[in-house]
Amino acid sequence: MNSPTPNAAARPAVVLLSGGLDSATVLALARRDGFACHALSVDYGQRHASELAAAARVAAALGAVEHRVFRVDLAGIGGSSLTDRAMPVPETPASGIPSTYVPARNTLMLALALGWAEVLGASDLFIGVNAVDYSGYPDCRPEFIAAFEQLARLATRAGVEGALLRVNAPLLRWSKQEIIRQGLALGIDYGLTVSCYQADADGRACGRCDSCRLRRAGFEAAGIPDPTRYYAA
Repeated sequence: MNSPTPNAAARPAVVLLSGGLDSATVLALARRDGFACHALSVDYGQRHASELAAAARVAAALGAVEHRVFRVDLAGIGGSSLTDRAMPVPETPASGIPSTYVPARNTLMLALALGWAEVLGASDLFIGVNAVDYSGYPDCRPEFIAAFEQLARLATRAGVEGALLRVNAPLLRWSKQEIIRQGLALGIDYGLTVSCYQADADGRACGRCDSCRLRRAGFEAAGIPDPTRYYAA
């Protein structure tokens, strides 16, 4: 994507950038809408740490003002197959919230983004949560986004002093097919992204986890060749 040079006069925003398909699309949407995007990724002890290298590639390609990686030890909390290698990542669909749910992950990430936004004088946070083609995580629902936005306005100096803090989740009600088509219209190279929960050190995907299945189905529904690199069928 040939992004314009970031405009220092543009409204600042903090964009949570995992390095996956959805967050890359959100960054492109925020840039399209004129925001000067400060991209924030979190190294939380995830087994698919190659997504952080993907986030750096995406931030550079899509014209983020800067890209920072914050470190939070969610592996120390445990309780998720994404942070505890003794727990297998599910490779078949199942009912209920899967073990890939990371306790309070989006709450903690949004809190970090909120703190940085307050220092930057930014009123807007962006996050790529989706409640259509998703794994059923409770912190990807509209109710969560609305509640965190209310918290942001109550718990910060900026909010108390009248700043209208917003948590933007533009993909919330889009299908994966719609996300992919919109992203391609914005010129995103999805080959830069890593979505797999078991991606290897080179960012190659397993093709079997929930995230891989959702991503692959999205490209198939959109009628678009899947640029994902796989290490297994």
